[in-house]
Amino acid sequence: MTTEHITIAGAGLAGALLGVFLARRGHEVELFERRPDMRQHNISAGRSINLALADRGIHALQAAGVFDAIEPLMIPMPGRMLHDLSGNLSFQKYGRLDDEINYSISRGELNKVLMTAAEETGRVNIRFNTRCDDYDIKSGLLTMTDESSQEQIKVKTSVVFGCDGASSPIRNALVRQCKFVVSEEPLAHAYKELAIPPGKSGEWRIEKNALHIWPRGGFMLIALPNLDGSFTVTLFLPVTGNPSFNSLESESEVEKFFSEQFPDALAQITDLAKDFFSNPMGMLGTIRCNQWQADGRAALLGDAAHAVVPFHGQGMNCAFEDCLELDRLIEQHGKDWVRILPDFEKARVANANAIADMALENYIEMRDIVRDPRFQLQKQLEFLLEEKFPERFIPRYSMVMFHQEIPYTEAKNRGKIQKAILQQLTESATTLDKIDLTLAERLVNEKLDLLR
Repeated sequence: MTTEHITIAGAGLAGALLGVFLARRGHEVELFERRPDMRQHNISAGRSINLALADRGIHALQAAGVFDAIEPLMIPMPGRMLHDLSGNLSFQKYGRLDDEINYSISRGELNKVLMTAAEETGRVNIRFNTRCDDYDIKSGLLTMTDESSQEQIKVKTSVVFGCDGASSPIRNALVRQCKFVVSEEPLAHAYKELAIPPGKSGEWRIEKNALHIWPRGGFMLIALPNLDGSFTVTLFLPVTGNPSFNSLESESEVEKFFSEQFPDALAQITDLAKDFFSNPMGMLGTIRCNQWQADGRAALLGDAAHAVVPFHGQGMNCAFEDCLELDRLIEQHGKDWVRILPDFEKARVANANAIADMALENYIEMRDIVRDPRFQLQKQLEFLLEEKFPERFIPRYSMVMFHQEIPYTEAKNRGKIQKAILQQLTESATTLDKIDLTLAERLVNEKLDLLR
């Protein structure tokens, strides 16, 4: 009997969780990671310090048997806290129900738990400081480089999974050899990370249980809570123009910009100018692939297959859902990768494109539309329609974040119909009590199929 050699490139969030799933199915896995072991070295966890964990991600972590170890790392965020120019606050719940909550979580701490969980299966070996350079699909040979010694390593693999990020060498190899079509759609906006430190007694200086947003139209500032009492603050701003990252060239310009646009945040951020000029500017963009697998021998997951902008908080959650879908297909087809991987691609490509589109749309909502009284009325109306017609109407945001049983494609398609209904119902109404509920019932029943 031929022994399979399954390899994963990249021990980030997707690669580590995939290793857990594969090990639980009895596979022996070798996982290669370019970076040092973050459990032993103080290194950057990746693009952002903390992330929003939602229902899809939680469901996958539960299925992998690792959620209990991760739950203590989570900070509940039941809604957004909006900050206006005068420092006035308004809270918007994410969902109608009290248990519809997103969670702030440290990317690095989550990654550490997942790597440890993979190793503790006894079937996953992680080799750190090993960079994947190339993959030859005909021979199954991976070309690696030991980053410490610069020694080149050749590894023969039966199946390889590219979980190696948005600049994936595995994807690049498949583009070259298998004619994958990849689109890279850069956003004209970038980001920088800043920080609000804990208070003198370790307390949170602003509301702990919320995602804070300073929406300013063409740009915004956000803040997510950390367990140590600090907040990770992220400025999203155009790269060029005024204002832009290119227009903020001196400490005085940065201080002036924050004092004008985010005065209440400026009062809490320490070392603003130092962090602004020392922290890198992160670029944003969307990557789409028309194929995710080749010949049942290689497949892409996570950012390698579908990098998305972070404005719907679904990059990690979508990657975890990739892992769960692959696990379901392994349960269905056993070790028949020639059936598993094409079915995986068929199940996931359209859904990844759908969340990519919705994430781009959500940026406009977060930085601008949330301030519009009509938008706020439509949010109230969404909750009312969900309460009255739960078998047909669930707000699109809730479908994405709190209903893992609803595919992204369905959430996007139903969301378009629901948006048109909301617009029609609020054309002449300015308050909830002015909504024509008889018309609402007719529109919902006529235009929306029953939820499955």
